[in-house]
Amino acid sequence: MFDNLEELIKIIRERKSSSPDKSYTNKLLNDKNLSVSKVKEEIGELIESVEKNSNKIHEAADVVYHLMVYLEANDIKIEDVMKELESRKKQEFK
Repeated sequence: MFDNLEELIKIIRERKSSSPDKSYTNKLLNDKNLSVSKVKEEIGELIESVEKNSNKIHEAADVVYHLMVYLEANDIKIEDVMKELESRKKQEFK
C-alpha cells in the first residue's frame, strides 16, 4: 500500500534534474514561495472538503503530494521524518 508513497518520493527526487518548463514538480522544487503557497492552499482545500464531506480523498492526495515536494525542496528527507516518528512512538510506550 505504501509503495505508491515510495514511488512518489522517488519521482519527486528525479524531477529535481528535469526542466521547470516540462515539470510542475521541478517548478515547485525551485520556487519555495510557490511551494509553500501550494501547501497552504491545499491544506485549506482539504479542511473545506472535510467540513463539506466532499472530495476528501482527492484533496488529501493533493496535500500529501505538495507536502512531500515542500519537504524535499527544503532538504527535509522523509526518511528522517519517519525516524523521528519512530523515536516518538518508542517514547510514548515507555
